[in-house]
This record gives sequence, structure tokens and C-alpha cells, in this order.
Amino acid sequence: MAPRPYWKGYLRLSLVSCPVALYPATSEREKVRFNQINRQTGHRIRYLKVDADTGEEVESDDIVKGYEVAKGQYVEITEDELDAVEIDSSRTIDIERFVPRDEIDSLYNVRPYYIAPEGDVGQDAFATIREAIAATKMVAIGRLVLTTREHMIAIDPRGKGLMGTLLRYPYEVRDEAEYFDDIPNVKVDKEMLDLAQHIVDTKRGHFEPDKFKDRYEEALKDVIKRKAKGEKIEAAPREQPSNVINLMDALRRSVEAEGGSGRKPKSTATRSRKTTKTAKTTKTAKRSPPRRTAAKRTRKAG
Repeated sequence: MAPRPYWKGYLRLSLVSCPVALYPATSEREKVRFNQINRQTGHRIRYLKVDADTGEEVESDDIVKGYEVAKGQYVEITEDELDAVEIDSSRTIDIERFVPRDEIDSLYNVRPYYIAPEGDVGQDAFATIREAIAATKMVAIGRLVLTTREHMIAIDPRGKGLMGTLLRYPYEVRDEAEYFDDIPNVKVDKEMLDLAQHIVDTKRGHFEPDKFKDRYEEALKDVIKRKAKGEKIEAAPREQPSNVINLMDALRRSVEAEGGSGRKPKSTATRSRKTTKTAKTTKTAKRSPPRRTAAKRTRKAG
């Protein structure tokens, strides 16, 4: 069964457009979900929507949206009135500009969507827009409306389709200065930095998401399975991380724990000096003329 699209509309690049559909690119459906139940009866808890003043339950048909304009005073907004808020991005993703990928701060990324052509009409236009974006080696920026909100969206090619990533507005991103300004300017000791870099080198690798394991999710499923069998579940004592008293000692022990020799790794400066010295020696050896033997000098003199 084909997945249901989250949004349908048009993708437009200037005067070229085509029908498209958006599909969520990620899912958390496989994660463990809990229901709230009554401990006494084992039945699920059902929440009732009640009037905040009267305490009486309100039928679903009588519940509408409202915006608070003053304390306790609301303007009622119906679904028909929300539909009247029509702008171009309500039905069309209009590509406005192209920007370098590395200029998009990861703080602005919200969530990804797959963008695919909708129906047989416009397949050529879709492919043309996709290849045009790919040729720029940049990211297309457009707008669209989802759940009564307009969002900026970054679009780039992915396989035979496109991937669109919703972006946050600047007012949604907190200023890092509020959290970082009080961090003191610490000058890191050269030897400690060399040790830390040595640890980093032992952990180098490639991004391989297929090797990611949600260990908590697996352990949670195991606990649920054991509990269903009637086993008693008890938390094992947790080992508390020791307080770092001597940072240099902790770094050295970390090097040993990561399979190092326990010796201090050579600093970058030391390696550079050694390399430079070797290069100079080799260069000098190449320039020096070959030394004549004593026998050759004697024959030449005779």
C-alpha cells in the first residue's frame, strides 16, 4: 500500500511548475508507546474535554478555535475562516532563491520530507526542476503552508526525487550568547591538547547510521517482555562517573584505555620539526657532489 501524502500542491520554479506530494521522511512509529491505565482496574484512562468554568463535558461539535485578545476574551475562528487565509504558499512551493548548503546553520533545520511528483502529469517538469537544482550544487529555498502555518523549506535532490527540510524562522532560534557568554576563556595546555587529540584519532571513523543501535529502546522492550512473563524487575546499581581531579592524569589514563601505549603522543610541533629536519637532510644529500676515493685521486694526479 502506497504511503499517504502529508501535503499535495505544486512545485514552481519561475514559470515551470508540476504537481507534487510531500511525505514525512522519518517515522517514530516503531518506538515503544505507553498508555495510561487505572491501576485498580487495568482499564485505559480517557480524558474528557470540559468547560473550564462550569466543569461540564463539552461535545466535540461545540469545540472551536479561539484567540485570546484580552484576559478571558476570545475571538472565535472557524475552519472556513482559516481556509480563507489564502496565500500562494498554501498550494504552491515557490522556489525563491538558491543558497550554498554550508550557509544553512543546522539550528534552523526542523524535519525532512520527501517530495515526489503527484500523478503522471508533470513528470518532465519535475525532472527538469530536480536537475536544475542539482546543476547549481546549491540548495533551493521556498515556502509552503502546513497545518495553518507558513514555513520556509530547503530543497535539494535526493535520488530520483527531492528532499525538503522545513526551516525555523530567526525568532524561533535562541541566541547562543545567553548560554555561552559566561564560559571563561581557558587556554588549554599544549600537552593536554595533544593527549586529547590522540584520543580523538583513536576514535576516527565514518558515518554509518546502519550501525546505530537504540540501546535504551532494546532494553525497554526486554523489560516489558520480562514483566509480561511475571518476572520481578529491579534496577541494577548504577556506576557513578568519578570526579576528575587531575585532568592530565585522566587524559593519560584515557589514552591507555583507548589502546594507546601509555606514552605521551608526539606533539604536532615535534612532528613538524622532525619532518623538516629529515627533508633538509635529504635535500642537502642530493646537492652534495659524490666523494672521490683515494685511488681515483692518485690516478688523476699521475
